Amino acid sequence: MTAVTHTETDAGVAEHDFSVTVDGAAVPAVIWAPASARGRRPLVLMGHGGSQHKKTDTLKARARRYARDHGWATLAIDALGHGERADPAEAEGMARDLLERVRGAGQSQPGPSPIFKTMGERVRRGVPEWRAALDAAQSLAFVGEGGPVGYWGLSMGLVMGVPLVAAEPRVRCAMLGLGGVRPKDVAMTEAARAITCPVEFTFQWDDAVAAREGGLALFDAFGSSEKTMHINPGPHGGIPRFEEASWEAFFRRHLGD
Repeated sequence: MTAVTHTETDAGVAEHDFSVTVDGAAVPAVIWAPASARGRRPLVLMGHGGSQHKKTDTLKARARRYARDHGWATLAIDALGHGERADPAEAEGMARDLLERVRGAGQSQPGPSPIFKTMGERVRRGVPEWRAALDAAQSLAFVGEGGPVGYWGLSMGLVMGVPLVAAEPRVRCAMLGLGGVRPKDVAMTEAARAITCPVEFTFQWDDAVAAREGGLALFDAFGSSEKTMHINPGPHGGIPRFEEASWEAFFRRHLGD
């Protein structure tokens, strides 16, 4: 049974903190659900972006809305080097570098982004960490085992999410975006081909972080018979607000209320 270490309730939504241990490392996690929740319910796994964390404002607001409007639970964890697992100076450097690249200013800088220097290790550890957190969440009485599971992730959340969705049969649908296949990234292509659940893919045409060709190649690689790509003009951080409603409708179709 998962031990919740702290719970806060506000406006009918409960936020529960807990952690899991994977290969000797503590992985901080949080789950949101209706305060009155009892029994099995749909669960959304939400992967945060680079330099963010499990309680980033936009993620938290979305999780609270899902609990309030649909009765869903939402689970998030801190990726390696982020949130409670981050070195403050390193986190500040990643945030600054990512901001420059989002604005397009970092493309002329030599060498890979600090985020991508450690991405391989983060992805390698991410699948077992997410699986352990999912096991723990489904042991909670207000989530339960066997309920439908969805995944949501943009940018780094996509990079972490594609291998997870490919490997985890409990994930019934995935909303992914702001990423693509990088040159010679055979592992990402193979993972995308292994995904057969419904996918909605959100992409920005003028993204300075994710190249157009890589985004189109990733969408083409998904093995799903039901997949949809939404392409909007604008930069990495410029997803139109109406896409939020599309994500919600996507999860309603495949998870129910």
